[in-house]
Amino acid sequence: MRLEQLQAFLAIAETGSFQGAARKCGVTQSTISRQIQAMEEDLGLELFHRTSQAKLTLAGERLLPRARKICQEWHSATQEIADLLAGKQPELCVAAIHSLCAYYLPPVLQKFCHNYPEIQLRVTSLGSDRALKVLKDGLVDLAIVMNNRFLTAGKEMVVEVLYDEPIEVLVANNHPLAQYERIPWSELIRYPQVVFKDGYGMQRLVQDKFDRLEATLQAALEVNTLDAFRGVVRQGELVAMLPYSALVEARIDPSLAVRPLASNSHSSLPDNSSLTRQVVMVTTQDRLQIPPIKHFWHLVKDNVPPLFDSVASSAC
Repeated sequence: MRLEQLQAFLAIAETGSFQGAARKCGVTQSTISRQIQAMEEDLGLELFHRTSQAKLTLAGERLLPRARKICQEWHSATQEIADLLAGKQPELCVAAIHSLCAYYLPPVLQKFCHNYPEIQLRVTSLGSDRALKVLKDGLVDLAIVMNNRFLTAGKEMVVEVLYDEPIEVLVANNHPLAQYERIPWSELIRYPQVVFKDGYGMQRLVQDKFDRLEATLQAALEVNTLDAFRGVVRQGELVAMLPYSALVEARIDPSLAVRPLASNSHSSLPDNSSLTRQVVMVTTQDRLQIPPIKHFWHLVKDNVPPLFDSVASSAC
């Protein structure tokens, strides 16, 4: 049974004649007749008494309310899709890593809210793995995360590289490592660290690096907010490895020190190279066709990272 057959059925019920239904639907009377005959053959019962005025049979009366409901649902569905394509949606949901939410995204969010004041923008701060999961589950429209090619792979995924940034060391200003202009890996691995919880891309990145160094990561404490990292490190014993963008406030805190990592080819460690992370924006092909999502995508692409920070980061 096709939608146009149900529409023809409703038109006859409303106008009381096949001729009136043809005018209402903008087709010939013979087309209406064929559609109703096909329905009756499928159902095995007649839907109308063929008299001077088309009246519903018992089967037709039973079908009428359901046909109305089906056609109304179809009309509502097509209207919602048309609204979506026209940029009329109630909300736009974004999941992003903590450093983005704290420092890089606020100007973008303000611009989007100015351009789409009727859309409720919802931003959730999550670790990379969790952010990509809620994107794949359809709970958010877009995710900004640390790149993980195993999680961002897929024909339906669209990935935009935003920037690469170095991983640096956060210590208390009186910590022994603060004396170094660039901290050697051979010294860093001696100290216990405060790290991100499992499920965060940074936790995996740091652990993989220590594995390559054939060293033990002394993870003394797990936290998941930048405030917590600063608060714990400020106590003087633990150190933390964090990305450049997560250390904005730490750089102006006199009780803390931020140091880049040294790259010393003379070290006896297996892998003594520097450490970086790549931040990407991810959505799906179908979402990128929706105007507000596409607009937000381009706002992020054009404004993250800020020009001044991009220059500073490349100089580190």
